[in-house]
Amino acid sequence: MFCFGNACRKLHVALGLVLVSTGVLTPASATPSLVLNLDTQKVLYAEDAGNPWYPASTTKLMTALVTFEALANREVDLETSVVMSPWAMKQDSLKSGLKVGSVMTLQDALYAVLVGSANDVAVALAESVAGSEDAFAQRMNATAQRLGMTASHFVNANGLFEPAQQTSARDLAILASEVYLRFPQYRDVFATSKVLINGVEIKSYNELLTRLPGTVGMKTGFVCSSGRNIVALTDRGGQRFMAIVLGATTGRERSERAAKLLTEAMAGELPPNGQQLKEIANDLHRQPENMRKQVCSSQSAAYEAQQNKRYPMGIGRNKSYLKAAVKHKSHSIRTWKAAVGFSGPIPYPKPK
Repeated sequence: MFCFGNACRKLHVALGLVLVSTGVLTPASATPSLVLNLDTQKVLYAEDAGNPWYPASTTKLMTALVTFEALANREVDLETSVVMSPWAMKQDSLKSGLKVGSVMTLQDALYAVLVGSANDVAVALAESVAGSEDAFAQRMNATAQRLGMTASHFVNANGLFEPAQQTSARDLAILASEVYLRFPQYRDVFATSKVLINGVEIKSYNELLTRLPGTVGMKTGFVCSSGRNIVALTDRGGQRFMAIVLGATTGRERSERAAKLLTEAMAGELPPNGQQLKEIANDLHRQPENMRKQVCSSQSAAYEAQQNKRYPMGIGRNKSYLKAAVKHKSHSIRTWKAAVGFSGPIPYPKPK
């Protein structure tokens, strides 16, 4: 059957077809997802979990891991000064209110990066740990290789879009497991849902922290090319589960899908599927789907309508897996000013 022009496009929409990044019309995608028993590493559910995907700000989990390892090696400490360099302040999507020369402690920088998802602070943190963002990215890739994250490659510390920056749901589960199990002393950061940077409030996009009891982390991410991603972790009654959802269309879809998967896991409704996490194979012969047309274009409304039918949780009278919001757990950050004309991260000492 052949058709042309507006009549053809209307027919495609009627059949529930949407545009993907290649411009070819294909069925709406479920997008990758994965559920894991954190302690046994047994897979409870997996859909396209080895497909390459753009990580967006879930990249910051690797930024955290490299920083935690530098702390363990005593290259830096929690009081190390993190300076907002000119390069850090050239990043996109800044909302922290910081300026070139603003300084905070490394501990506060971790909260700004992992709770507030501050792209500028992520770069400044990388520079403080490794001397430059490029050197930090080399550490990120070496760490990914060591962990067997075969679909992952990192170019920057904050997750802003770079075509070469890729991961998979499987790899993110390996990364998040390493972060949470190996460095328990930093778990409070991931459980925090709001930061105040010099009084400027920045809430975490991880809605589950305040609306799904038992949620203890970890990170969301969004750029147009990735759609909305989440790595979510629950610890309830001694049972720890992780859910990863990549490429969601809206914040509601992302939160509801992750909450549904975690609720079913906690209720014992998702038994192990017979796989261990590392037995999932990454598909290294395909490129990540570019979600820009689906979520950031004039065609987004049609795609969103299709996905709302696929994932109706929380719409109208459909069941929601999210509870009434509880009080945010917050962390306050105060900055000070580096020496005028500094050429590197050599600030004045932190005021007493």
